Amino acid sequence: MIALKGLEPFAAGGNRWCYVDPEDDSRCIKVRRPDFSIEERRRSKGFPKNLKPLSSFDDSLDEFKVMAALERYYPDEVFDHVSRCYGFFETDMGRGLSSELIRDDSGAVSISLKQYLWEYEYSDDCREAVMALCAHWLKFRVPSRDLILHNLVVQRELCDLDEPRIKRLVVIDGLGSAGLIPGHRMPDFVQLKKAQRKVNNLHERIDDLLGDKAAGRGRGMHGFLFHRGQS
Repeated sequence: MIALKGLEPFAAGGNRWCYVDPEDDSRCIKVRRPDFSIEERRRSKGFPKNLKPLSSFDDSLDEFKVMAALERYYPDEVFDHVSRCYGFFETDMGRGLSSELIRDDSGAVSISLKQYLWEYEYSDDCREAVMALCAHWLKFRVPSRDLILHNLVVQRELCDLDEPRIKRLVVIDGLGSAGLIPGHRMPDFVQLKKAQRKVNNLHERIDDLLGDKAAGRGRGMHGFLFHRGQS
């Protein structure tokens, strides 16, 4: 049993909280928010989605299945830009999904692309990292939902410059196909078309965020770390 209740989550999504694994700081554990159960999530959906089985509303179970499919059907290089998954563990906050925790060379938890763009603008370094991720997505036809900025993290390396350089972008959530047919079972041209659409959408989301910042609009609720996981 892994004890999480006395710890502070370092990040939160719409349905889950993310904790540094107290037994292995190279991993994180995602658990369901105690104030938003699977039953409540199903009730919040309209007809006919609220008739689906409870398991279809379990983000962690869905993520685990997707990651297992990536390991089975895709080359290991796909994980150059995707965090790895280590399965389920029992915690004092319910069953938690263990995943690779992406950290900078400094040891700090890597910030999201959303937070990076908000704090550092769209540097040439960041543009190159985005283009590398997009090329990777198209090469491997990675099945994913929209590449949302708070589901991508910016891993930085130490260098001689004043600011650390970006080593890579890593997708930590939002993988898998929304449809009934798994991505790897679709014809190659369909996989490529879907991957291209996600890449195009990523560029649009970046432009939208930068536009919101320039216009003085708020940054939104998600995508900013509560702490850097160093203490």
